Amino acid sequence: MGRGNLGGPTVEERNSQIASEPTGDFFYGRRYFVEKTRFWGYVREPRQPWSRAKLVIFREDKKKSPDRLSENGSPGQRYAFDNNFEYRLHGYYTGQQAYDPNSNQFLPEFMLTAYTPLNNKPGWIFRPDDRYDRYRVTLVPR
Repeated sequence: MGRGNLGGPTVEERNSQIASEPTGDFFYGRRYFVEKTRFWGYVREPRQPWSRAKLVIFREDKKKSPDRLSENGSPGQRYAFDNNFEYRLHGYYTGQQAYDPNSNQFLPEFMLTAYTPLNNKPGWIFRPDDRYDRYRVTLVPR
């Protein structure tokens, strides 16, 4: 197993965090940015492991995504500034699929209605050896 480049807790610590997290009528989301793609990131239900999360495309009719900024803005103030940030998301799956041509995937559409930032450095998402590459999809449930 290689070393990941996202850092973060041990597997035991992550499992404990998830097992004790608040539940309710919301989801947990992790922003995942890859150049030229239009998916938003991974969304899961409370107390479910990230391995059960779905890669989604946001539908923003009711609320814009947290990073809905210019792609050419200054650092920290541009589209995808929040890569790997964790959020509490309010919304629902629309039941529709949306196509992301640059990753060649049909993905669930999630209607975002509100969000709350939770953690801007949560570390790895699926396993401690996760490796992030901003130019290709490398983070997938396993």
